Amino acid sequence: MSKPIYKRLFSVLARVLLAFLVLLTIFYFWGSSASLDKQDYEKLFTNTFEVKHESDSIHSIITYNIGYLSGMTNNKPIAKTKDFFTENLNKALQEFKKLNPDIIAFQEIDYNSGRSFNVNQEEEIAKLGYNHIARAVNWDKKYVPFPYGLPSVNFGKVVSGQSILSKYELKNYSRIILERVPNNPFYRDAFYLDRLVQVVTTEIKGKEIVILNVHLEAFDKNTRIKHVKKVVELFNTYAKSYPTILVGDFNSDPAFKDAAILEIFNIPNVGNAAFSKEKYDLTYDSDKPHKRLDYIFYTSENIVPVEARVLKEFGQVSDHLPLLMKFKLK
Repeated sequence: MSKPIYKRLFSVLARVLLAFLVLLTIFYFWGSSASLDKQDYEKLFTNTFEVKHESDSIHSIITYNIGYLSGMTNNKPIAKTKDFFTENLNKALQEFKKLNPDIIAFQEIDYNSGRSFNVNQEEEIAKLGYNHIARAVNWDKKYVPFPYGLPSVNFGKVVSGQSILSKYELKNYSRIILERVPNNPFYRDAFYLDRLVQVVTTEIKGKEIVILNVHLEAFDKNTRIKHVKKVVELFNTYAKSYPTILVGDFNSDPAFKDAAILEIFNIPNVGNAAFSKEKYDLTYDSDKPHKRLDYIFYTSENIVPVEARVLKEFGQVSDHLPLLMKFKLK
């Protein structure tokens, strides 16, 4: 005697649901799996390129959320071509060559990622004459759920992070992971990047300088506030003993309600490059700038800015514009 039809339907549905759950579980573990060993997430590299300093007495640093060279398509579900990335890389190389900065601090830079056609962007820029590199990987997955709308752009190995490229030796390097958004569901948390602070020491003309490179929380305000408090703590600790420069993408504009960035503004004796309360250039987005998210802070008692500006000439290489500071040491 055959089973009633409703029992057969239930059995089929149960098998389909089970198969779906199995596939979903396999996808979850595959997509969130890493391609690197965790020991590779924090590395110092040394190259042997020819180095050219622009000046013996004036030094320079740039901070740049390079948006993996994706321009204004960064957060949009748009398929991109290899020629698109090549053109943006060449534009960036052209501008960096003109400026010849001593130190560049990057956020959102790709290391042999499928989405940017397996080019190590850090290595290509380092060929301009940067023999010392501090790398901090904060994203190492096989699936990126964002942006939504075109699934084909979400699949493929993505290894990305923050890099400090320097003409001066780098040492005493640490990669500090900041607090995660506490109420993220587990599946979102598994596909969420680490927010980092890179801390490294360099030596210029016999003086040790500490550089901090950050990329703070973009979406959750309370977490961003916690990140800023941690960054202030770190900055104050190093500033007691060393000239200290704090750079990066803080994801906070002074005009935001209860803006987190204001806590850094209020650090005693902190300088803020290319910024005054009355007038400041904007860094996001690169098409029609309407926010200031990127900053260079410094200890004003031992660092003297000579020039500072937002580098509008980079155009839409990224969705952010870079920021330059030339400085002297007291």
